[in-house]
Amino acid sequence: MGPGEVRRIERWLATARVGLAISALFAIWMDPEIGYSPWAYWLLGFYIVHGVVVMLLLRFRQESTPAFRVVVHALDIIWPALISVFASGQRNPFFLFFVFVLAAAAYRWGLWETLETGSLAVALLWMESLFVSRGFVVWADRLLVRHGLPQLGVDLTELEPKHLFMRSVYLLVMGLLLGYMAEQQKKLRAEKVVIARVLGGARVEAGLTGTIQQILTEILSMYGAQRALIASQETNSYRVFLGETRSAEGSFTPLAWIDTAPTDHDKYLYESPADICYAVREGEFFEMLALDRQGTRLRNLPTDFLWRFAGEQQFHSLAAVTFVFGQEWRGRIFLFEPLLTGDREEELRFLQEIIRQVGPAVYNVYLMRRLRLRAGAVERARFARELHDGAVQSLIAVEMQVDVLRRQSASPSVAVTEELGRIQGLLREEVLKLRELMQQMKSLEVDAKRLLRFLHDTVERFQRETGIAARFVSEATEIDMPPRLCRELARIVQEGLVNIRKHSGATHVLVRLARRDGQWRLTVEDDGRGFPFSGRFSHAELEADGKGPSVIQERVRLIEGELTIESNPGRGSRLEISIPRKREAAYGHQ
Repeated sequence: MGPGEVRRIERWLATARVGLAISALFAIWMDPEIGYSPWAYWLLGFYIVHGVVVMLLLRFRQESTPAFRVVVHALDIIWPALISVFASGQRNPFFLFFVFVLAAAAYRWGLWETLETGSLAVALLWMESLFVSRGFVVWADRLLVRHGLPQLGVDLTELEPKHLFMRSVYLLVMGLLLGYMAEQQKKLRAEKVVIARVLGGARVEAGLTGTIQQILTEILSMYGAQRALIASQETNSYRVFLGETRSAEGSFTPLAWIDTAPTDHDKYLYESPADICYAVREGEFFEMLALDRQGTRLRNLPTDFLWRFAGEQQFHSLAAVTFVFGQEWRGRIFLFEPLLTGDREEELRFLQEIIRQVGPAVYNVYLMRRLRLRAGAVERARFARELHDGAVQSLIAVEMQVDVLRRQSASPSVAVTEELGRIQGLLREEVLKLRELMQQMKSLEVDAKRLLRFLHDTVERFQRETGIAARFVSEATEIDMPPRLCRELARIVQEGLVNIRKHSGATHVLVRLARRDGQWRLTVEDDGRGFPFSGRFSHAELEADGKGPSVIQERVRLIEGELTIESNPGRGSRLEISIPRKREAAYGHQ
């Protein structure tokens, strides 16, 4: 708890203390059958003053220190022990003061502090009983009478061992119950705080990868694990996505997505009745604790999957929990070398609850990202339609009118004819630019099945609109690229063709897609004027010298590819993009 919360708790206890004391004073004043000693009223008055002083100190002090709380609590233990000896039996209103001090200990701290408080109260009562048996009360009464003061009026029967024993049992049992309930309540409260902190990492701005990174970091820190592995699968796909983050000297490595193979499904997403399990390797055996979806312990589960998993991952102890994100994603999180210091079943149930609470939040991030992308695509498509129906059509109409005017012009002036031709050319250029802008604004719904057709249509449209001879050739008949890679390749081809139209002056263009040496290779070559440099340059050399098309370089970098440009001024250029054939995690593009 923070200082502010501690201070509020102390204020609440101070208010309850004064209210209890005033209620007790009113109770003994209204009880005509028992004649209370005047000393009981004096002690109760002192207790009320004590409570008011504590309230004033809490009001004007900036914080409540641990030492201050211990002193106040010690006085709360002493006052009931002194006052309670002036009444006996079930009608003793001062027994509530013991209940208050036990509740205060439970509210401030926990189980063991509450038991210690009850033990101290019992010890004080037995010390009073010892003083009574030694004749202290008789001696004190004689002394008070000698000085003209009223006697103590202590109920000696209440301090007899047989009565005191039962009161001691009551206090200890009550302390145990209050402390236990307070401990469980604080544990539940702490769990809610932890879950809230983990849920705080689910932010749309961070994206799905960033959100999962934050959640895994919190779980790694909470359980002291060395690394975490997340394996997931989309329900309508057989692809397995695998990500890993590690704990390294108080910091955490970024979530890295790992290449997977078709056999990884059985290795990481194996079928099991266990929703969560914890396994410790003991020589040639695995000691495993497993719980089902309802948190019930499962027994006699086979450990074959652990041996398959151990063949791929090295570990001594392992915790694995299943998760479901909506109806679209399912998977499992693995924690390597977690430190379960308490009750293992309770710790596993808590981890299970965290994942259940986090699942909807992560799924909401996934949906929000998709919604934002879809909304942006719809808006861009609407704007593109407005451009096509408005500006583009108007420019085409003006260009046609200029052409008619040029043809029908009766002026023999060559200058006028040339000027009209120049204006017509400018209008055609602007129409092409607007169409290219419209193509870039449209969302690309391109996947492996549609990539070849899309590239063929793009090159064919380029030839139709520009008059430049263009051809697309694919050496691969089947494409197994992830959707993001398909979209980036399509954008690269579009950008390359735009650059050729604007700057190259080429008459022939060739776009080729091939699969060689375990890599995808995309080439775009033309017979134009080339780049303002000569030779063959790698991606690193282009970036170091500031050469080449920056937009294409950035897109190639995003897909972790390699760009090579070969330029021969006056005789054309050739762009080659090489991309390793690896599976890309779906989280990276949502």
